[in-house]
Amino acid sequence: MPIVQQIRDQLPEAVRAGDTRQRDILRLLIAAFDNVRIAARHELSDDEAITTLQREAKQRRDSIEQYRAGGRDDLVRHEQDELDFIVALLPAELSPEELTAMVSAVIAEVGAAGPKDMGKVMGSLVKRVAGRADGAQVSALVREQLANLT
Repeated sequence: MPIVQQIRDQLPEAVRAGDTRQRDILRLLIAAFDNVRIAARHELSDDEAITTLQREAKQRRDSIEQYRAGGRDDLVRHEQDELDFIVALLPAELSPEELTAMVSAVIAEVGAAGPKDMGKVMGSLVKRVAGRADGAQVSALVREQLANLT
C-alpha cells in the first residue's frame, strides 16, 4: 500500500480513538501531500511521499532549533512530537558504517580521483540513499573521502 494511503487510513483511526495530537499531525501531513500532488499534477509515488516527509521533518528540526534559541520550550516539545511522529513514518536510516561503505563503493564505481569529482559521486549516491540518509551528512562524508584520495 502506498505511503500516502497508509497515512490517510490512519486519520479515521486517530479520530475514533480521540487522539487529537495524532489527528492534527496526520492532517498536516495529508495537506503537505495534497500540496505536492497538486503542484506535480499526478498522484505521488512513494519516493515523492518520502521526500515530502523528509521536507516536513527538516522544517520541524529547523523550528526546534529556532524555538530553543528563543527559549520557547513549550513549542520545542510540540515540534518534537511532530518530528518523532514523522520520523517513525520514514524508512530506517543507514547506519554510519553502511553509509561509509556505500560512499566508498560509489567512489570506486565512478572512478573518482579527488574533490573535483564530487558531483559525479553525489549524483550517483543521492539516488541510492534517498530517504535513508541526511544529505548534509552524505555530502560531508563524500567530501572527506574524496579529500583523502589526493
